[in-house]
Amino acid sequence: MDFLVFLNYPVYLAIFICIYGCLAIGLNIQWGYAGLFNAGVAGFFAVGAYTSAILTSPDVADRLGGFDLAFPVGIAGAMAVSALIAWPIGKICLRFRSDYLAIVTIGVAESIRLVARSEDWLTNSSRGITDIPRPFGDLPYAQAQLAYLAIAAGILFVIYLLVERQAMSPWGRMMRAIRDNEVAARAMGKDVPHRRLEAFILGSALMGLGGALYVHLARAITPDAIDPMIVTFLVWIMVILGGAGNNRGVLLGAVIIWVIWSASEIATDQLPAEYALRAKYGRMFLVGLLLQIVLRFRPDGILPEKLRNSPRGEAAKLPEATAAARPPDNI
Repeated sequence: MDFLVFLNYPVYLAIFICIYGCLAIGLNIQWGYAGLFNAGVAGFFAVGAYTSAILTSPDVADRLGGFDLAFPVGIAGAMAVSALIAWPIGKICLRFRSDYLAIVTIGVAESIRLVARSEDWLTNSSRGITDIPRPFGDLPYAQAQLAYLAIAAGILFVIYLLVERQAMSPWGRMMRAIRDNEVAARAMGKDVPHRRLEAFILGSALMGLGGALYVHLARAITPDAIDPMIVTFLVWIMVILGGAGNNRGVLLGAVIIWVIWSASEIATDQLPAEYALRAKYGRMFLVGLLLQIVLRFRPDGILPEKLRNSPRGEAAKLPEATAAARPPDNI
């Protein structure tokens, strides 16, 4: 039992890594595969968290919810509602590119946060939703944490396998072709708007899944938990640091960034109260400095994207092979 108590913090850390791993893979689908600059990660995280909370929480007067459904239903509902909300947003916003798309998605995420903060009937405004069940929550704390880690790690593993398989399929190669040269992809007959919308919806569903996993871990959700400065900022750093377009890279980025973020929080908690708030910005500076160092020496991330069975290597050799096979000019 003492050994389990000793593992409390590492297990808690690993659960958050799994949650942010889901968010990072979702963003990697959008940015790493499709080239979509989604700066509203926190918005879809919030949609998934509140949806699962509403579906699984007990009945409360004057608020939507009280369905008291099972945990898998809450997870599935979070992904479905996040995907459903992503569809009209994608239909409207994906006509924009680059920085314009980022500005629009920031506005969408902020609108979702304001709704969560102000609508009593839906989210209980700033008081949030509590009494959210957790699988195996009746066990002692250490065993309950280990059980939830097994669930979160299992979900992340399945997601990784499915997304990795899809990325290596013709769908993944097509998405990278659209990302690298949209004009050429259109010329080859690809439905670029439809495929970009697919990537946006799939990535948003995984972000909603991350929100659902978080809310069942914390057993409560308030608007303060969906701070874009933390959720969106950290997930983008994880993807860029690890290597966009490589799922193993973004998972490595999730491990590195969350360990640094969590360890620095422990250090700042030891400071006096008047310095603890200022130290929060020091943590962001530390993460940003690490990103600058990595990008200086490895611009594509720690584990950059590797295109398997890519025609690029053969295309690069083609001129040399053609020149070698060409007869001399004096014949």
